[in-house]
Amino acid sequence: MRLTNVAHLRLPFGRLLGYDVHVGPPGRSLPVSFDQRRHVGAGDRAGSWMALSFRLSEPVPPDALAAAWLAVIARHGTLRSVFVPGEDGQPRLYEVEVFPGDWALHPIAPGQAVNDALRDVLDRACSPYGRPSHRLCVLETAAGPTVVVAADHSHVDMWSMLVIARDLLAALAAVREGRSPSLPPTPAFAEHTRALRDRPAAPDDVRRRWAEVLAAGGEVMPRFPLSLGAATLHQERVEVRDVLDVDGSAAFSAQARDDGVSTLALVVSAMTAVTRELAGTPLRAVFPVHSRYDATWHDSVGWFITNSVLESTDPDPRAGAEAVKEAVQMGSWPLEDVLRPWGGMPEAPGMFAISWLDLRRLPVRVDATGLEAQYVGATIRTDGVMLWFILDESGLHLRCRYPDTPEARRHVGTWLDTLIAHVQSRASVGGRLRLGDRTYRVQRAGRADVPALVALLSDDEIGRTREGAEIARYEEAYDAVARDSSHYLAVVRDEHDRIVGTMQLTVIPGLSRGGTTRLQIEGVRVAASERSLGVGTAMLEWAHDHGRHRGATLAQVTTDRDRERAQAFYARLGYDNSHVGLKRAL
Repeated sequence: MRLTNVAHLRLPFGRLLGYDVHVGPPGRSLPVSFDQRRHVGAGDRAGSWMALSFRLSEPVPPDALAAAWLAVIARHGTLRSVFVPGEDGQPRLYEVEVFPGDWALHPIAPGQAVNDALRDVLDRACSPYGRPSHRLCVLETAAGPTVVVAADHSHVDMWSMLVIARDLLAALAAVREGRSPSLPPTPAFAEHTRALRDRPAAPDDVRRRWAEVLAAGGEVMPRFPLSLGAATLHQERVEVRDVLDVDGSAAFSAQARDDGVSTLALVVSAMTAVTRELAGTPLRAVFPVHSRYDATWHDSVGWFITNSVLESTDPDPRAGAEAVKEAVQMGSWPLEDVLRPWGGMPEAPGMFAISWLDLRRLPVRVDATGLEAQYVGATIRTDGVMLWFILDESGLHLRCRYPDTPEARRHVGTWLDTLIAHVQSRASVGGRLRLGDRTYRVQRAGRADVPALVALLSDDEIGRTREGAEIARYEEAYDAVARDSSHYLAVVRDEHDRIVGTMQLTVIPGLSRGGTTRLQIEGVRVAASERSLGVGTAMLEWAHDHGRHRGATLAQVTTDRDRERAQAFYARLGYDNSHVGLKRAL
């Protein structure tokens, strides 16, 4: 899913509408979490919100969208709560009733960008002390509406935005079908705040480690290791980068598996190497970790994030894995108690934070590609560096926010460029097949590889009679395959860069078998000089991993009836000859 900023958001032009709900007076008092107190205690301000936008394929009556949104609000307690300044200056949180409201048209002035108009609306509506501090907007176009749901960060995190989008779509589907849009209840975030306060205090070793990391940074939270310019708030600069595509992400994940670590740990390893290279210091950063410590909270909306600190001194991937493990452990205890010796979180200009979200592993899913969904951040003034990584089915993406000063542009820009090059270098080799003391590489085929692939396809009794068209025909076929990302035409190269194998992999979504996605394997060939060495088996194992990475749960392969050795080969790999394949010429 694209992770962007409101200034970079891709929006069509249309009528901008917002839904104004009515809110009753403050009711029952609710507990305020540590992070909510920090965030809201900074006061009302623009740019404290986060949002998610997605596009619907057909027009939706405003009343239907409003009914669905009210059902979402009714399900999630944090969307029915408001902050009020206390007499001591500390925020108080109260439960409120939310009633149906009205749609308001937000004019877009001549020459004004849609993004700017939307930002103005969300800055006004989604402030910490807003009543409520969330907003449903819709951009109406002839091609269908773009929906934007936004809320002040005190009530949501990125996971929550997915929950809201999923629930809104479910309620909207019910309204369209003439059913009630009501959604089953789920625990409110206030209950989580109470539960977190009742957890045991952090053990002494955790407190000691916090003290060591903070002391290494001058008794404040970790700061970016290079100069950002004057230590004051500046207009932000936001960079949005696609670090790895789906193939690169798969290769990077394979490298992580080879190293015996997670993908996150391998990225931490890269960041450690880059920080040592450019700044001569260990990697130290604020590291948000989620506090949805069991399935009770998976469907709830709230700020289920607590902060930890990540310290990584060694670029070895296994050391990176240990650093991540330690950071998660340090963030698993109530911070209000841990940070009491510092009077709360000891923030300072230049604070450096790294956030990681693997959408593939979340129990909450939406069709981000079909919906053209985008996470949207607000525009703010900042004095620190915030880095977000998103890993999804399309690859690895990042967004970085830092002060727009000459020093920060140079230093953060160089750090990002070096990091991305480092990460891409770990993914550029493609997949590896290791057989004894030999190593083969699996890569997506290039157009220049077509003659070699045709030679492999022709190198047997059946291929000799079936192949042999003009090379231009094969090149046209290659172009068609390469344009469709669901296909992976693979080449296998040996240590001398010679092409010794090929196969074509196709991921096929389907409705049958409960919506099973299949991996179709075709055209498997191994050069005569490499046969009977285990290359074919290794290729198929790699293909299975390729399919799993893209959501496939079933692999299928076809081979000619006369290829008895091939049939025996596939049977040894667990393929069951359970179906009859039929073909006819067209």
